[in-house]
Amino acid sequence: MSSSLEVGNKMEEVPSPQIQFVTLGMFIIDQIHFPASGRVVDDIIGGAGTFGIIGARLFSPPPELSRTLGWIVDAGNDFPDEIRCELQRWGTNLILRETPERKTTRGWNSYGPADFRSFRYLTPKLRLTPDDLANTPLIDSLSFHLICSPSRCLEIINSISLLRSSPKEPILIWEPVPDICTPAQLSSCLEVLKLISVVSPNAAELGGFYGLSESEAEKREYIELNAEKWYLSGIGPDRNGPVIVRAGKEGCYIRFKEGSKWLPAYFGEKNSAQVVDPTGGGNCFIGGLAIGLVRTSDVVLAASYATVSASFAIEQIGMPVLSHTEKGELWNGVDVQKRLKDYMESVNIVDSGMVLANSTGSL
Repeated sequence: MSSSLEVGNKMEEVPSPQIQFVTLGMFIIDQIHFPASGRVVDDIIGGAGTFGIIGARLFSPPPELSRTLGWIVDAGNDFPDEIRCELQRWGTNLILRETPERKTTRGWNSYGPADFRSFRYLTPKLRLTPDDLANTPLIDSLSFHLICSPSRCLEIINSISLLRSSPKEPILIWEPVPDICTPAQLSSCLEVLKLISVVSPNAAELGGFYGLSESEAEKREYIELNAEKWYLSGIGPDRNGPVIVRAGKEGCYIRFKEGSKWLPAYFGEKNSAQVVDPTGGGNCFIGGLAIGLVRTSDVVLAASYATVSASFAIEQIGMPVLSHTEKGELWNGVDVQKRLKDYMESVNIVDSGMVLANSTGSL
């Protein structure tokens, strides 16, 4: 796939950049209910795939880096024009497929105290598969976001392998879906871990595989214990891929071949009031993590990207807001690079010059 550029009187083909990140998560239009106030907001951009793309897009400004992010959105006959314009404004390698025979995938959400969220689909969902990426540059992406059950993860991995023309093995980041995180699925999960590159459950999902309640699963001792079990079971072809557990306000726990490390959340206890809605924070984390791994090959640096990405997802309901200034992009009125730099300094992670240099808009 390429685009045309006029040079003098000639039209020259400009090759598209190498795709660095693709999500197989869905796009969803959300309707959100707040029972306490009776407030309802509709036509909110959502979905695990969309938040994953935003997590990567925060560190991928145009003109070139934004186009290294690939995804598919199926637009039904009710797809709002304002959402279409917003998605296109992000400047990603978006394949917007018209599906006039169906309604767009929509979800109903109800929010309550203590981060309670209830969800159901309002219209039939349309899952993405690797076959949807076939014959597009997206299938040869350097990384993939897989959010699914162990059995579906296995199917996706096999399909990606068969469809790719690139000899380079991609980074496969698996995010288990919550409803399959049960002891009955543990053996299947451990088998799939051998085939992916990185696994990143949240604390409740990880604990669920061991029959823990949510409150137990979120304790640091259980996070570390169960992450160790997964790591020792062998992750990836070299059996030493990382486990990165997303632990909400506690931050994230990394178990990797160099050892283990906790990274704090960007919004800690002192500024927790800035957290408006945690929905999408974990998916956004995955997008930042993938781009960090692709561009730096350093797990801790990548987790710093991820932590900062998540912070932008949870400051508002829905997606962070993109704006432009003479000096470049802002998200939620903030310079993403400055937030990353400030975060890294606060946790004593040294910038080798590689981190910020790889997020400046050119390849």
